[in-house]
Amino acid sequence: MALFDLPDFDDHEQVVFCSDNASGLKAIIAVHSTKLGAAVGGCRLWDYATDEEALTDVLRLSKGMTYKNAMAGLAMGGGKSVIIGDAQTIKSTNLFKAFGHALNNLNGRYLSAEDVNITTDDIAIANTVTPFVTGTEGKSGNPAPFTALGTFLGIKASVKHKFNRSDLTGLTVAVQGLGSVGYALCEHLYNAGAKLIVCDINQIALDKAATAFGATIVGLDDIYQQDADIYAPCALGATINDITLSQLNVKIVAGCANNQLAEPRHDQVLVDQGILYAPDYVINAGGIINVSFEEDYDEKKSTLKVEEIYNTLLDIYAKADAQNKPTGMISDEMAREIIRNGGKN
Repeated sequence: MALFDLPDFDDHEQVVFCSDNASGLKAIIAVHSTKLGAAVGGCRLWDYATDEEALTDVLRLSKGMTYKNAMAGLAMGGGKSVIIGDAQTIKSTNLFKAFGHALNNLNGRYLSAEDVNITTDDIAIANTVTPFVTGTEGKSGNPAPFTALGTFLGIKASVKHKFNRSDLTGLTVAVQGLGSVGYALCEHLYNAGAKLIVCDINQIALDKAATAFGATIVGLDDIYQQDADIYAPCALGATINDITLSQLNVKIVAGCANNQLAEPRHDQVLVDQGILYAPDYVINAGGIINVSFEEDYDEKKSTLKVEEIYNTLLDIYAKADAQNKPTGMISDEMAREIIRNGGKN
């Protein structure tokens, strides 16, 4: 199938395939939109089963970044990149330098940053050969804590709308994924009095969560069937699908993963099942918001901006109720309107 015919191709401005035999780099950079500014979005390192799977992922992720940045009120366009390979074996100085050189070829149309399996140390290596990265140490740094904070506040907004309560005491949250963001989110939830059910492929992270937060550990495929108030997807995308939707026994889906819905129609299915959905690119925008303060970094200003996620979600929920539409559809409409207006909401 030709690139232009792919279901997830959305008039992307540019899709670049990068390779470097010496370092083993195989990467795809997708620039979805630069209408609000240079495209900004992290780089994901993943051992995709096929190149086609990697292409689909980067197309979806880059579009999500366009909408995310628009809804967060940032003067940034949307882009994303993926490096194909096993993070345990492929990482090297030469790999990230080669990636940096690939970024240079876009001449500032796209700025990369941390994402799954990419650390600030990796970005620092790329930064030795390219200025077109952000989220660097000594400036805005690791965005993960701010993504976790924004997601936590988004869960609080969701609870406020769904249950008309301002606290999380006694509520049960099923958290899928204990990476840097998922684990930090668990800490916020635990401190707020929530009960935790967790799953992950990393036994060390699971044991740590069980000890620190009293979390109940379940299998990867069992997380969907838990008797919980909230399902928080914090791993990879598409975990809301035809199979899992029939298993969910929650009232809210709110987590930090990107592309949580396997298909757009699942937005309506959640409504039909009485489940409130926090649009993923809205609730998980804390990291990119922090990155937007890269120059002349001010943590206090960044945190205040992240806190706006709470009211943004309440606004989406109110409009969804008033218009009898799914929350994801409402958010998409709002994002497109902001982009049409040149960034003005």
